[in-house]
Amino acid sequence: MQLRAPVPRRLYVGAGIALPLAILFLWWLVTHLGLVRPLFLPAPQAILAEGWRQIETGILWRDATVSIWRILIGWAAATAVALPLGILMGNYRLFEGAFEPLISTVRYMPVVALIPLSILWAGIGDGQKILILFIGTFFQQVLMIMNNTKSVDMTLIRAAQTLGFSNTEVLWRIVLPASMPMIWDTFRITIGWTWTYLVVAELVAAQDGLGRRIMDAQRYLSTETIIFGTIFIGLLGLLTDYLFKLGGRRMFGWAEGQR
Repeated sequence: MQLRAPVPRRLYVGAGIALPLAILFLWWLVTHLGLVRPLFLPAPQAILAEGWRQIETGILWRDATVSIWRILIGWAAATAVALPLGILMGNYRLFEGAFEPLISTVRYMPVVALIPLSILWAGIGDGQKILILFIGTFFQQVLMIMNNTKSVDMTLIRAAQTLGFSNTEVLWRIVLPASMPMIWDTFRITIGWTWTYLVVAELVAAQDGLGRRIMDAQRYLSTETIIFGTIFIGLLGLLTDYLFKLGGRRMFGWAEGQR
């Protein structure tokens, strides 16, 4: 097997299925033999039973709807600000010098530590949850978009300037189209980060939501609810990842050979 060498599609997909199945079998075996107490690791069938209970009672769909809405709004708000600012920072040294030190500092601050401030700024409603998701996504995203646009070949920019393009035309007709495949990958990665901040966002005064369900289960040591909720969030994140990958292939198929 060589570096970056293609493999048959069946082998590629089979490997992705075989590993989770192997982990699932090991999980079942450990619990079936009683090597771990159910309080610490419930059996897979207990997790499935918990999931079915939430489906039957309607809890799962209510929580999922609320959480997905918060994720989409928080990520979209972060993206709406990060995209233009990242393009400006990647193409104008003055914008980079002004914003990068501050953004680079804030992105290392723990989001959990900002929860008290977010309550003061946005109250305890959905606005506070969306703000936490925004903070957890924006600062990394804007720097990644900046680097995406910086990777555009300067030859293309110089050629456009030679043809008389204005700065706005260069950004709109050269930089943005050339960097959009990489920016789309940044979108795909950062919406995954937004999912990881869901439990933190729903920590305070949330009535519904997947993250809130996990936090409530923690109080009562309901391990099967915690594990099911965590796996379900992971599956929703995986679904959004595949949707972005599919969209990227459809819109930027011409860039596949460059990766």
